[in-house]
Amino acid sequence: MNVEDVMTRDVVFAEVPGSRDTALKIMKEKGITSVPVVKNRMLVGIITRGDIFRNPEEDQIALLMTRQPVFISPTATIKDAARIFIENAIRRMPVVDDSQLVGFITVTDIVSAIADMDIKTPIDDYIIREIVAVWEMTPVNVVGEIMKLANADASPVLDSTNRVVGIVTESALLKASKIEDTIEKADLSAGSDEDAWTWEAVRDTMSLYYGVSRVELPNAPVKDIMMADYESLYHKTGISECARQMRRFDVELLPAVTADEKLEGIIKDSDLVRVLL
Repeated sequence: MNVEDVMTRDVVFAEVPGSRDTALKIMKEKGITSVPVVKNRMLVGIITRGDIFRNPEEDQIALLMTRQPVFISPTATIKDAARIFIENAIRRMPVVDDSQLVGFITVTDIVSAIADMDIKTPIDDYIIREIVAVWEMTPVNVVGEIMKLANADASPVLDSTNRVVGIVTESALLKASKIEDTIEKADLSAGSDEDAWTWEAVRDTMSLYYGVSRVELPNAPVKDIMMADYESLYHKTGISECARQMRRFDVELLPAVTADEKLEGIIKDSDLVRVLL
């Protein structure tokens, strides 16, 4: 199976010069997590939701995007794509033919193909057991900071009895985010005396006002935005069955639980693609 068999052909993209708000709007409207950046249809970069959250005060796409991104040919195999995803620790990449952007392939596309392969190998070896979970009443803005510090793109959500009740992802944070525009003030003094209380310094002070635009997350509990419609997995669940559940619920990871529904770990789609290698 080749990349062109599973890739998205109708690719949305952002252009440079352009603003962060344009990329954010595309991500929200299309429900996607990254956008290729082009100039005259030539690929020049890629901007992700992580880029926006890591630099909430930067507005220009050219300064937010990753330049010279990894890309692949449409005639490469999905095994080639899996290897590139793993070796570069990325989830998505543009498909380029003769320097032109012709498609986009993600880990999700490959996992969807794995779902139809009937691989019965248990997921036990793919479960991540060192993870960051959050309490369901944790404010969304705090969850965003926790995930950023932990470099996590998703986290299980627990209730007060330590049972898994949901999953919060970067996509959910992106949907809940909004742009906050504020006016900042800076006082500049032209006085020659270093003593701020002298008449000369006060007399020659002028105020500079400038606009600042930030990406803000709400203070509401994370249970308000988490995904609760999913099925938990067990360590004996087969890989293709796991992939089918991910495809069915359109998620990048699922919790793995014990027989009494306590969290054992998580299984990520980016780890499932290793089965192809």
